[in-house]
Amino acid sequence: MKPSDHPLEQALGMQYYATGTDGIGGVLRSTPEDFKVVELPAKFTGTGPYLIAKLTKRSWEHQHAMREIARRLAISHRRIGWGGTKDRNAITTQYISLYGVAEEQLAALSIRDITLQPTDRHQFSLGLGSLEGNRFVIMLRNCNADSLTDRVAAITQDIRTSGIPNYYGIQRFGSLKPVTHRVGLHILRGEYQEAVKLYIGDAFPQESGEVKTMRRAFAETGNAKAALHDLPVQLSYERIMLDSLAKQPGDYGHALQAMPPKLLSLFISAYQSWLFNMALSARCTAGASLDNPAVGEHLLFTNGRIDTVTEKNIHTASQHIKRGSCTVVAWMPGATLPVTPGPMERDMICLMEKDDVTMQNFADASAFTGTCFDGAHRKIILRTEVVYSITETSVCLSFDLPPGHYATTVCREYMQGSPEQMV
Repeated sequence: MKPSDHPLEQALGMQYYATGTDGIGGVLRSTPEDFKVVELPAKFTGTGPYLIAKLTKRSWEHQHAMREIARRLAISHRRIGWGGTKDRNAITTQYISLYGVAEEQLAALSIRDITLQPTDRHQFSLGLGSLEGNRFVIMLRNCNADSLTDRVAAITQDIRTSGIPNYYGIQRFGSLKPVTHRVGLHILRGEYQEAVKLYIGDAFPQESGEVKTMRRAFAETGNAKAALHDLPVQLSYERIMLDSLAKQPGDYGHALQAMPPKLLSLFISAYQSWLFNMALSARCTAGASLDNPAVGEHLLFTNGRIDTVTEKNIHTASQHIKRGSCTVVAWMPGATLPVTPGPMERDMICLMEKDDVTMQNFADASAFTGTCFDGAHRKIILRTEVVYSITETSVCLSFDLPPGHYATTVCREYMQGSPEQMV
């Protein structure tokens, strides 16, 4: 392993590369066609009140696409379910559930860069995680031509033999403005005004001068009506908050709750993801390999069983990991803690204490957002079989990932550029 020297990656906890080989640089997403993802769905029941449709979209932000589909169908966006959010600057294919919608209604829809094809029916609404995984085909262009073939081969071999730190990618924290984990921290502490002012008032270097000026003005004055007048129409989520504040001045909690529920919940999830990334990097700093368990850590077996590594069973645990029957996991904090804290859990609890966050804060956030934040186990290692091809200075990567794993976490091993190049 070697450390990343990018400040933003350091701040977001993505502090190490698995490979010791120098990166190839390059550009990700020169066009949406350079980043293709196809969802691998779980089995549908074949009957039920939910119409399952295959959705293919180009350059659509996920929440915007769902709201536009709902608007065109004249239904509440809450009647649309999905198994996972997809990248914006990409061509993505996934499955969505639509409650009480007929196939004929879909046939009448015409939305730019969106196609919807009825495929099945289901007894339940699709939810986060209700899919088998995702298949990616990604093109990296304008890579460093020096020893390109050798470096791509070496990195691919490192990924195959050692795996990758299973970091949450930069998209989890906001692709253009990675502050969602900090917004989530304020919500957890009940600091709703601070959360709104950070989301609306914090300018980011890549933004236009117009947007930076508007954000600074709102941060200084808190004038929601003026900010709403000056805000570019494409910043729709900021506009939702500002519209709420203009109608109900000073009610910052209501402004947050005016956001789409699933987006609001992502703020809290982003803080949990930051805790996990930081603890995983601390483990890497200590020099432990990803497939070498430590006493106190937890193992997830293929049958779903969770076990704890002890002095007595650590040798057996190592053998199970080598055979692929289990992997090391860490519990991302939430309102519950069903395991005895191991090294990574203790690191996350320590970070929470520094941030003045408790498990009760997650329970309170659950009530505020309408989403459960009990916590969850997450594997510390990402394993995938990468197939590559090279054409001049372009590298094509093809691989599958389970739900909740990030393709950019794979791409960064090859590129090793700034995280801004990952969006």
